[in-house]
Amino acid sequence: MNLSVWYDLFLFALLSVLLVYIFFAVRITNLHKVYFVFHFFMMLWPLCQFATHIVQDVQLQFLYVSLSFVASLMLASGWLLFTLFLAGDEKRLSPKSIALLFVPAAVASLGTMINPFHLFASPTTDNYVDRSYGSLFWLTMTVIAGYFLTSLVVLLRAVRSHSSSPSLKKQIRIVLWGVSALVSFVAIDILLNVVLAKFLPIIPGLTSLGIFIADLFFIFVITRYKVFDLVSIAHEDIINTIPHGILVLDEDDAVVEANRALRLFIDAEVGELFDIETFLSSVRAIEDPRQFLNHYKRKERDLFQIELTSNRGDGLHFILQTSPIFDASRSPIGHILTFQDVSQERRLVQELNRQNDVLHERNRSLDRTRLELSQANRKLEEMALTDSLTGCYNRHYLTQRLTQEMTANVEQRIPFSFILFDIDFFKMINDRHGHVAGDEVLYRTAQIVKQRIRSTDILARYGGEEFILYLPCTERKMAEKIAEQVRAAVESNFVKLDQSAEPVNVTVSLGVLSIEDFEHQYMPDNLEEYLTRLFAEVDKPLYQAKKNGRNRIEFADIRQISDDGTFEARM
Repeated sequence: MNLSVWYDLFLFALLSVLLVYIFFAVRITNLHKVYFVFHFFMMLWPLCQFATHIVQDVQLQFLYVSLSFVASLMLASGWLLFTLFLAGDEKRLSPKSIALLFVPAAVASLGTMINPFHLFASPTTDNYVDRSYGSLFWLTMTVIAGYFLTSLVVLLRAVRSHSSSPSLKKQIRIVLWGVSALVSFVAIDILLNVVLAKFLPIIPGLTSLGIFIADLFFIFVITRYKVFDLVSIAHEDIINTIPHGILVLDEDDAVVEANRALRLFIDAEVGELFDIETFLSSVRAIEDPRQFLNHYKRKERDLFQIELTSNRGDGLHFILQTSPIFDASRSPIGHILTFQDVSQERRLVQELNRQNDVLHERNRSLDRTRLELSQANRKLEEMALTDSLTGCYNRHYLTQRLTQEMTANVEQRIPFSFILFDIDFFKMINDRHGHVAGDEVLYRTAQIVKQRIRSTDILARYGGEEFILYLPCTERKMAEKIAEQVRAAVESNFVKLDQSAEPVNVTVSLGVLSIEDFEHQYMPDNLEEYLTRLFAEVDKPLYQAKKNGRNRIEFADIRQISDDGTFEARM
């Protein structure tokens, strides 16, 4: 990967350091929070540019490309808002006008993310690292330029205003240097990497460098001149911002202070007397209120609480806490009562309990359904993998199993064998005793073969009266032994049929194919064709066994697999 790709990540790291520096170097106000958002979008551009070169997925690349331009749109709109605060025009801004200020950026961002008909950007190769821009890109650049031109007008007007202080004008001039640096680098980036992209190599990181240099000017103004201290910060009434009701009583239980949230619980005015016993009698207590009253009267130092319910029918549940107030000599001079609304929590608990009961019942029902589905799935699996008549695996399962194992067998030269056999004179059994008897012979034959093979061997019904045995990790000598066991077991087995007084004795003819001599590391391109050829090869000795008198075993030796996938066989 080209080292220049890491340039954007390095600038992102520097911008992160600057953000941490501002966080610890200045007192955080709401206006500083606005700047942090502005700084975040500055950081997003180099990060997305770096990510575009790192990821390989084309969709992710476009996501990062579009996010970087969305960040630039937010940066431009945020910069205009920042300059309005810097120039002292924030008093003219209403929430509606601030929202309208971001509308062009939001619309352009939406078009950038959607990229209809690749009007914003399209890859020139197979990814978005090399890309070309369309008309929507230039519209986006126009929106960004509009924001910066508007902010430039605001700043120049503030510099020329007689009401602006010399300190403010100096700050604005420094900021203008930063904006000039940013605009210059962006313009150079567009000229070299967009307009002249066909003639010049791509120079990464120009816009990121411009953002970093501009940010240095902004941070210098913020830390050196305390620019945000020029804006008056409204003092908030802390006690009225607390969501809990607060009641402050003096030593005679007269109301000294009551906040706005207290009106939800009681109507108390400053100067009125508050009788705690009367209040407790007007509500319902979850616990015995006498312990709370004793604690209140004893004015013990620790915090004590009780849960109460309103009698007004509004379903209000709240926790009342009491704590005494002491002066410097540790003498009690009053009480602080705190009212905390827990109605929603109690309703949620009740609903949660109800939902838990319902959920438990549904879980039990789901468990029953899951068990039934599991049993049904097992049955379906068995039906899909086995032959319904004989209980053996079917040819589809055998093909799947062999497809999974053949690659390893050929690559690692693991010997394996096939035994293909069918029942001798099976048509004569069907003609003489009927198809029901023939099915019984097939079933009994499959069962006796299963008893004579190993647990690792796979028995499958190949078709009609033919069966095939797959013997993994088996050389010819062992395959010959297993084939003889199968032949002898079937020959000694007598099948009792209802239609016949005498049991029927059947025999099988067997063809054996062993793959154990790998002279080449040939990997077939098409495993299905490879298996088809193997099945064709094992069919040849079976045919020879029938031709030579049946109830016998014949072998096919495949001595090598040639490079073109053909077999050299010797009977």
